Amino acid sequence: MDKADFARYQELIISTATDVGIKVLAAIVFWVVGRWLIGTAVSFARRALEKQKMDPTVMRYVGSIITVTLNVLLVIGILGYFGIETTTFAALLAAVGVAIGVAWSGLLANFAAGAFMVVLRPLKVGDFVTVAGVTGTVMELGLFTTTLNTPDNVQVMVGNNKVFADNIQNFTHNAYRRVDLKCQLSGAADHNAAMQLLREKVAAIPNVLAEPGVVVEILEFTPLGPVLAVRPSCSNNDYWQVYFDTNRVIRESLIAAGFPAPMPAQTVFVSQQN
Repeated sequence: MDKADFARYQELIISTATDVGIKVLAAIVFWVVGRWLIGTAVSFARRALEKQKMDPTVMRYVGSIITVTLNVLLVIGILGYFGIETTTFAALLAAVGVAIGVAWSGLLANFAAGAFMVVLRPLKVGDFVTVAGVTGTVMELGLFTTTLNTPDNVQVMVGNNKVFADNIQNFTHNAYRRVDLKCQLSGAADHNAAMQLLREKVAAIPNVLAEPGVVVEILEFTPLGPVLAVRPSCSNNDYWQVYFDTNRVIRESLIAAGFPAPMPAQTVFVSQQN
């Protein structure tokens, strides 16, 4: 290879590297600017939905769809800038989508279930629910998963299809919730006096509703004595406060009033042999 050929190849390499470098830098700029524009567009769409007083669940779902769609278009645009035919890429993307759809049919099922949940609204962001065996507060209803925060502050993501296909318990939907507790009495205790005492004491607990009133009735019988059902009602936000306060009031009230503690009774037969 003579000097002329070497110089020509060197010039070609430098020219090609320069062109590729410029395109890579331009692609990075396009990506950064495109992501910023996508964020701006999503924020604008959310503000527009907020002005229409749209539900937060719907807003997040629509925001997810807009974000995914615009990101796909951004990638197609960047590949087009590099000279890749977008029609070919679109066909390839469609083929990949079909392959993924066949291989990951559950993913599409989650997407469809999410769309149905947005339309039918069995739950929304902020609701306290039990879905697919998980109890917690709904933080986000996404394209494919529903995100919950459990009472012990653990984030759990459940596939939308599992949520929609299973029973949904929505504790927040109704205006109030009933607290169900039990109280074991001694067989020697005056159950009528105990029931009246608990009705008065539990009704005085903060945030216990006057209507419906506190229910205290005999639930069942055990060898120790009658078991009382103690059932105050309260708003959803006050549930655990009323739950724990009621347990405390049951114990303290019965002790202060002098009711005997339930003790297991045993009958002993003594046989004396001569």
